[in-house]
Amino acid sequence: MSGNLSGFDASQVEPNQGFDVLPAGEYEACIVASQVKPTKDGAGKYLELELQILNGQFQNRKVFDRINLVNKNAKAVEIAKGTLSAICRAVGVLTPQDSSELHNKPLRIKVSVRKSEEYGDGNEVKAYKPRLAGPTAPMMTQDSPSPAYQQLRDSSPF
Repeated sequence: MSGNLSGFDASQVEPNQGFDVLPAGEYEACIVASQVKPTKDGAGKYLELELQILNGQFQNRKVFDRINLVNKNAKAVEIAKGTLSAICRAVGVLTPQDSSELHNKPLRIKVSVRKSEEYGDGNEVKAYKPRLAGPTAPMMTQDSPSPAYQQLRDSSPF
C-alpha cells in the first residue's frame, strides 16, 4: 500500500529527533484518548489509554497505559479493576458508561522507567491519583473508544 506524497519537501522541514523516556516521578496529566483493543491471543480485551503531561519541562509529552479488563488471568483482571477504580476516583467519574468520560480531566500519574534490552527503555504508569494529591508535579531536568468500551462493559463480568 502506498500514499501520495507529492508536494512534500523534506529539506523544508526539520526532522523529528525522537524522545527519551520521561524520568521516573509524578506528573500532572490527563487522558486524551482511549480505545478498547483485543489482546494478542484474542481471548481478552484491554483498554489502551493515551495520557498527556500537562505542565513542566515535559508538557505535552505522551505516556501510554494498558488495562487488561478481560483476561484469562483472574489476577490481571483484579489489578485492572483496581487501576480503573483509581482512575475513576482521581477524575471524579465513579460510574463511567464510556471511557471518553475519563478524557480531559486532570489527574496525577506516577511514572517509572521500565528497562528492556529487547525493546529499549520505556515508561510505565504505576499509579493514578487525584490532581491535588501530594506535592506539585516535579520540574525535572534531563541531562540530554468509546463504543467498544460500552460493548466491553456490557459483556464484562464486573
